[in-house]
Amino acid sequence: MNLSLVTSFFLTGLPHPPELDSTLFGIFLLIYVLTVLGNLLILLLIRLDSHLHTPMYFFLTNLSFIDMWFSTVTVPKMLMTLLLPTGGAISFGGCVAQLYSFHFLGSTECFLYTVMSYDRYLAISYPLRYSSLMSGRTCAVLATGTWLSGSLHSAVQTTLTFRLPYCGPNHIQHYFCDAPPILRLACADTSANEMVIFVNIGVVASGCFLLIVLSYVSIVGSILRIRTSEGRRRAFQTCASHCIVVLCFFGPGIFIYLRPGSKEVMDGIVAVFYTVLTPLLNPVVYTLRNKEVRKAVVKLKGKIVHVQSN
Repeated sequence: MNLSLVTSFFLTGLPHPPELDSTLFGIFLLIYVLTVLGNLLILLLIRLDSHLHTPMYFFLTNLSFIDMWFSTVTVPKMLMTLLLPTGGAISFGGCVAQLYSFHFLGSTECFLYTVMSYDRYLAISYPLRYSSLMSGRTCAVLATGTWLSGSLHSAVQTTLTFRLPYCGPNHIQHYFCDAPPILRLACADTSANEMVIFVNIGVVASGCFLLIVLSYVSIVGSILRIRTSEGRRRAFQTCASHCIVVLCFFGPGIFIYLRPGSKEVMDGIVAVFYTVLTPLLNPVVYTLRNKEVRKAVVKLKGKIVHVQSN
């Protein structure tokens, strides 16, 4: 039973000198707008270009959708803390919703990266059987599984966090509602909760990362067996984009959730990487490093010019 007396929380925001409020607001607003527009562009390109109707781009559609909302869950509230003195105020229910949404989208993205690495493994290691192994039905089942697993994982995190009583201080030393800073405000022993959350996140993050590493070890072995240098180059280029985004997502997350102890200032700064920068990195990496997506952009631009000329 929840015995909380606190009816609202106050997010202290990102640690920074007050004179940088306007500068940081402008920077993060620009990043947020570019993130939303970039991921919307990927969704539009994949929807309109039939050449991109493949399993890889089906999963990329899911990733772009997640990243767009993952950023939306945290960045607007961060902007409010920079813009207004009372911008950090958030209701108890709002904090619950933000924590659930954050871990739902974050863990779903974690599972999705694992599925995407498996997709690349099949595409490179079994090119002749790839179409049958990664059929439309299989893609749908894998994608649905990532969303359901993310939802379940987040429900556990949220329940464990808010089943404790909160009856004293209500200032959260962060720019969004996350489990570690919220648990510091609980009016009860949180050691059991922290251990369960640590193990829960540890099993999910470590398990996914291990599967991704195993997939890419196998992929590298398959690439080295490709006879032509052009074939090897294309295979490496396809996987490099995914590896860059995976490292930028898992690195900061492991640093925050899976290390002993926690430093509030450092956690807030590191969290910017996977809540603000990684969602922007997705459209940048997949458009600038991907020849098929660049062709789709040129084709879409040509269609727009043609329509305007008529």
